[in-house]
Amino acid sequence: MRIATLLSFIVVFAFAHIQAAPAKVELKQTDGKYRLWVDGKEFYVRGAGCEFGNIEKLGQHGANSFRTWRTENGQSSGQEILDRAEKAGLLVLMGLELVPDRKGFDYNDSAAVARQFADVKQQVLKYKDHPALLGWLIGNELNLFYKNPKVWEAVNDVAKFIHEVDPNHPAATALAGISKQAVDEIKKRAPALDFITVQFYGDIVNLQKRLAEAQLTGPYMVTEWGATGHWEVRTTEWKAPIEETSSQKAKAFAERYEKAIAADPLRCLGSYVFLWGQKQERTPTWYGMFTQAGDEMETVDAMHRIWNGSAPANGTPRVKSITLNGKTAYDNIRLKPEEPIAAVIDSADPDGDAIQYIFEIMPESTDLGTGGDFETTPPILASVKSDKGTLELKAPAKEGAYRLFFYARDGKGHCGTGNIPFFVGK
Repeated sequence: MRIATLLSFIVVFAFAHIQAAPAKVELKQTDGKYRLWVDGKEFYVRGAGCEFGNIEKLGQHGANSFRTWRTENGQSSGQEILDRAEKAGLLVLMGLELVPDRKGFDYNDSAAVARQFADVKQQVLKYKDHPALLGWLIGNELNLFYKNPKVWEAVNDVAKFIHEVDPNHPAATALAGISKQAVDEIKKRAPALDFITVQFYGDIVNLQKRLAEAQLTGPYMVTEWGATGHWEVRTTEWKAPIEETSSQKAKAFAERYEKAIAADPLRCLGSYVFLWGQKQERTPTWYGMFTQAGDEMETVDAMHRIWNGSAPANGTPRVKSITLNGKTAYDNIRLKPEEPIAAVIDSADPDGDAIQYIFEIMPESTDLGTGGDFETTPPILASVKSDKGTLELKAPAKEGAYRLFFYARDGKGHCGTGNIPFFVGK
């Protein structure tokens, strides 16, 4: 009996650790419409960029996929990411990181290019047969401020290798915006790519115009889109970009999806909204759809509606307005050291949940990256909680640029956000 039980356990354990077969992903054109097909079924991408975000929540909100920027993100291995995706019912467009030449990589250095290629090949071989893999995204925004078109030859080498060893998954590359010059170079130097993906923010409303200008006639995917970029907004007199509130972003998400992505049912393969998670980029709230505390912002509500056709069971507090001493972010607010501040946020919860307010002051970020590069988060100089949307506090004593952040939390995992830049001194 003991031997039989042991044998049964071994058999069950072995079967539990046999990985399912990889999905067969194909790019097809049917009746003039391009689509990915997964195991014989049409697959339109409803996804988000997800570096460190909550994968399980993404599936619960109705997405079917997410993209990464690399196979190993420093916190979780590619295997762990793919395993979690499989359990959540999601497919992964896996990033293969190539160093852009704007960061000093020399694509004329054949030895350096060969070392990078060898590393990427090992990543492909390691993960190509995972059942949660949708495809490969070779490099991210390699066209951003680039000078050496040989980067596309390196991309092509990876794409060719993928087709040699992985017959089940397509290969693409992600562009920052799009231009005819980049498209022409890719057509000439990287013909092994299956399609191109593009990344736009506020300018995504002009997506179809930009594609026409670049003369991109084949299939494409949008692998980043979301909040208006910090380079696209008005700034204060001291050059601080003015961020929209979470409610303004949610409204923009819905409008941009309809105008830019849903508007092309023939060539667009789907999209990945940016970012399912939280990151510091100019501010800790600009691009992420979650706060540092892990609360969902209203942009999550917007994507839930897009992916499901209905609102989530519990919604996020709406931010109607925020003011500092009766002024808005567009009023170039200057204060004296330790001058009193009257902070007011007008917010309402769609479900009638009680709101707790948090007011925080942070210095304006000075560690500024390019193209999504890592930035350090400024320290919180003051943080006060209140049951009311009004609060009095003092400006910092030291001269300089700051922001007052407003948070409206419903206690059920949702938070409305906004901030106002201000300057202490002359």
